[in-house]
Amino acid sequence: MLKRFYKSLFISRRWYQLFVAVILLFVLAYGIPFLFTIAQLFLLFLGVVTLLDYIVLFATLDPVEVRRELSDRFSNGDLNAVKLVVRNKYPFPVSIRIIDELPDQFQERNFSLTAELKAGAGGELDYVLRPRQRGEYHFYNINVYIKSPFRLVVRRKIVMAGTMVRVLPSFQALKQFDLLAMSQNLAESGSKRIRKLGQSLEFEQIKEYVTGDDLRSINWKATARKGGQLMVNRFTDEKSQQVYCLIDKGRVMKMPFDGMSLLDYAINATLVLSRVALVRQDKAGLLTFADQIGTFLPAGRKSTQMSHILEILYNQQTRFQETDYERLYALVRTRITQRSLIVLFTNFESLTGLQRQMPYIRSIAKNHLVLVVFFENTGLQQIREKEADTIEEVYTQTIAEKFAYEKRLIVKELSQHGIATILTAPENLTVATVNKYLEIKARLAI
Repeated sequence: MLKRFYKSLFISRRWYQLFVAVILLFVLAYGIPFLFTIAQLFLLFLGVVTLLDYIVLFATLDPVEVRRELSDRFSNGDLNAVKLVVRNKYPFPVSIRIIDELPDQFQERNFSLTAELKAGAGGELDYVLRPRQRGEYHFYNINVYIKSPFRLVVRRKIVMAGTMVRVLPSFQALKQFDLLAMSQNLAESGSKRIRKLGQSLEFEQIKEYVTGDDLRSINWKATARKGGQLMVNRFTDEKSQQVYCLIDKGRVMKMPFDGMSLLDYAINATLVLSRVALVRQDKAGLLTFADQIGTFLPAGRKSTQMSHILEILYNQQTRFQETDYERLYALVRTRITQRSLIVLFTNFESLTGLQRQMPYIRSIAKNHLVLVVFFENTGLQQIREKEADTIEEVYTQTIAEKFAYEKRLIVKELSQHGIATILTAPENLTVATVNKYLEIKARLAI
């Protein structure tokens, strides 16, 4: 009981400041005798007020009510809201400071929230968290430090509020891309409009002619039945095409950018691309690989497909071995028999690294449309743009330019073999990948 008492009682900074002032008065009383009586009175006053402050703070068994409200899952790389609902049960106003014990992954050492609550009043304290890696995040207790209007004594209340939150691949963007994909216009999120070079063979409906419709699509029989009102055939993108996202989990995807690994960026882009493909009536599939084949999910468009993809992506981790493209080619050849769009998320830092894997990528491209997605090194970009003042900085910039030139050579090498590429900064990966998918659909390339 006594131990719990000491853990709940603290002395405020204001009390120490007043106590130092009393000591100074006693020191000055050696030269000015009448200050001795004043110092005694101040000391007595401080003791009485401190005792009174203690009584009013600890007389109530349950002083404040605090609960944490949050979702049972967080979106990786996005801002996630957390709410603390607080109610003051004292008959007087209090000042509170709350230290919420955040999950270890955030490494927050000085996180606290403050509020002023009137007698019997409640309030809400909101904050946001941005996780940088997938997995289980454990929230711990909530520590509430309470001060009365005297502000001399501090009472601590510990609220047992341990809970676990799963951090999943970035699912917050799904709703945004859902609406844009259904409206067939992703320009609002940075996606480009692509003019179709041909016409799909999949008929959708017959509609009245409006200015801008292709005159070659006029349906003369329907026009005759309408008494001369021009009617045109409307076509839509061919559906039920297969889109496979192949995610490299080798050591090349371990590199971090802005606190997240390249694998996490690839996973977030895969989740959004799969959703957009399903909304556009295509089939979405998934394959993860490294030195061994990871998880293979056949392409489909069932209502549960997105749930399967989300669960698979949640548990993926990078490995430290070099990726085995020979195993990848063997699985693609035997398990993906229908011509599909293969989106390969990987990273090549040198032309030599690409050339070692080029035979397998070209072999896959013989039967499928392959899109290779890899990353710009944004750190090197900053070095290249910085003005060099010393010889050492000139050498550093030269090396950075060499690596950037290697990336451009990789794009050229892939293009020479008819393989589509995306070279993008990690933060632009999702929009760039969806753009390319829409472009491929518009050009009827699959």
